[in-house]
Formats: sequence, structure tokens, C-alpha cells
Amino acid sequence: MKQNKFWQRITSWTARTNALAIGRDYGLILIGTTLMAVSLHLFYIPNQLATGGLTGYAQLINRFTGWPIGVMVFVANIPLFVVGWRYLGGRRFLARTIFGSAAFSVILDTLSLVLPEGGLTHDFMLNALYGGLVMGVGTGLVLRSQATTGGTDILARFLGKRYGVPLSRSYLYTDGLVVFLAAILFSWEHALYAILALYVTGRVTEVVASGVNVERMALIVTNVPEKVAQQVLQELGRGITEWRGKGMYTGRERPILMCVVSQSEVVQLKTIIHESDPDAFVIVGLASEVLGEGFRPLREA
Repeated sequence: MKQNKFWQRITSWTARTNALAIGRDYGLILIGTTLMAVSLHLFYIPNQLATGGLTGYAQLINRFTGWPIGVMVFVANIPLFVVGWRYLGGRRFLARTIFGSAAFSVILDTLSLVLPEGGLTHDFMLNALYGGLVMGVGTGLVLRSQATTGGTDILARFLGKRYGVPLSRSYLYTDGLVVFLAAILFSWEHALYAILALYVTGRVTEVVASGVNVERMALIVTNVPEKVAQQVLQELGRGITEWRGKGMYTGRERPILMCVVSQSEVVQLKTIIHESDPDAFVIVGLASEVLGEGFRPLREA
């Protein structure tokens, strides 16, 4: 009897935790889509800076027809939702994406009734930088909630899964076409500032979605792996892993050590390696996210 009550409590606690996590994610979607809509109304639309994806195409159409951008974006997303449901799967992802797209469209068209039509400034540089910044924060929050606002995100995933087209190339095709059309319809100056805004958006989105704690991963090829590993464990307190590799030129097997450290520990790590084995071969690269012991807990991700 006591055991049944214990499991009931565990189940109840798990359900509450899941409900809180889902509520948090949908809250992030609302905040993110609001920031994206604000960015469009204050920086992009008044200054004819085309953003990427379906929103960019809707901006161009709106310029000559006056049709509501939010409505056009949502209508254009409907066939893409069908593609996502059929080929990409993932009901949770698709449900959140539909919610995000609907929220973005409603908020975007509603804000047009409240925010000033002329934006905050007519300085193209300020609009590109701050528009990209706010748009990036909003997009990053939506991605953190395991959703998108639809559009070219679904199309890019479909092309990658169905035809093996890399995501970067898919986005290059879709966003590049928007910028090219904006250059023809507006001016090349507008298009160049739009490219700057897209770059800022991409960088900020990456930081918000993945976090700012970029760590360093080191691969160490050495003849004294025990000595190097011992010094790393003692002086840095970092875990280190060894495996065997084969040099294709010499044909000899050599030990390879892998270690992840913070940016501030890179110099100390190089010093340790140099003192232990001056002839070691070292590769230090970026690790955009490290989860587990000594770093961010996996459950928080």
C-alpha cells in the first residue's frame, strides 16, 4: 500500500513537472514571436529591409498590395505544415510550430494597429543592427522552446531529409532570393543592409538558442598519455578520455586524449601539455555546448 502511494506521488510530481515545462515552452514561444513582430514593425517594415523566409516574401507583396503580412505568412505556411506532418513527423514539434506561426501572425497584424508606422529611426545601420538583434533574440527563444514559426524552417528540414540538401544551403537559397528581389523592388542599398540584419539575426539566434558558454575541446596526440592525463586531472580537475588512433603516414598506433575545458583554462592546458610532452600534436576547437559532469547538467538542456 505504501509502495503504491509512493509511486502515485512520483507520477503526480512528474506530471506537474512536465506541465510546467510545457507551459514554460509555450510562454517562450509567445515572448519570442512578440519580439519578432516588434522587430518587424519598428525596424524592418518602415525602412523596407526585407527579412528572411516567408515573412520577407510577405513584406515584398505587402509593399505593393497592402495585404496583412501576418495573414499572408500563416496562409503560406498551411501547405508547409502538411509537408512537415507527412515527411518530418514529430507531433510535438509540429504542434508547437503551428502555435508559433499562428501567434506570430496574430501578434504581427495586431501590433500594426498600435505601433508607429514610421518606426523609431530612419538610419539604415541602426535599423539593421537593432532589428537583427531583437529578431535574433525572439527567434532564439522560439527555437529554445523546440518550435519554429514555420516557413522556410520546415522547407529547409524537408529538403535536407528528402533530398540531402544541407540546411545552410537551403537557407541560402530561400533568404538569398528574398534579398535579391528586395534589391530589385527597393534598392541595392536596402538589400545590403538587409544582409547585415540577417547576419546579426543568425549570430544572436545561435547565442540565445544554444547559450553563451562556448567551451574548448582539445585533441592531444602524445607519446606520454599517462603523464599528460595525470597533470590535467591534478591541476585542472577536468576529466580526460583516451583512445587509440593510427597515423596513416607512419602506420603506427598512437594514443589520443580528448579533454573539454573552459576558455580561461586553454592557456593552462597548453602549458601542461608542453611541459609533459613538447612534441605533442594538439588541436583546440570550439564546443558550442557541453553537457554533463563539470559543465551544464544534461537535465537543464
